[in-house]
Amino acid sequence: MSLSLKINGQPVQVDVSPDTPLLWVLREHLDLKGPKFGCGVGSCGACTVIMNGNAMRSCITPVIAAVNMEVTTIEGLSEDGNHPLQVAWRELDVPQCGYCQAGQIMSAAALLQHTPRPTDEQINDAMNGNLCRCGTYVRIRAAIHKAADQANTAHSG
Repeated sequence: MSLSLKINGQPVQVDVSPDTPLLWVLREHLDLKGPKFGCGVGSCGACTVIMNGNAMRSCITPVIAAVNMEVTTIEGLSEDGNHPLQVAWRELDVPQCGYCQAGQIMSAAALLQHTPRPTDEQINDAMNGNLCRCGTYVRIRAAIHKAADQANTAHSG
């Protein structure tokens, strides 16, 4: 079945079964390798993308659910890798192995879209379910605060 999607601001056509997980469409049909396969049941967050402003687990989201939606992967967050979250991630040396980081950043980006100045509790709630085997949670929270400060300073100045 041919489906029309909008991925990272670009219209695309894919010929897949409507129940195919969005993750596999992104990775195998559109060659977007940022979203990772981790658990396959929506529990680890490595596959997180943003759909219409909300963090979604693409491994359990059927591609048909993405029709008429705006889907953003880590590749579409910024053309040059300079989204405030990406800058803060680098400045604070957040990644260790890096496997979970695209999903972490996408969950954080969805949070900042809805809550420009999140508290620690709001960050913890939004990031709950994004697992990091390396345990970089303290740096992740610090990077989200830093990105929020940078984004809010840029918008107010």
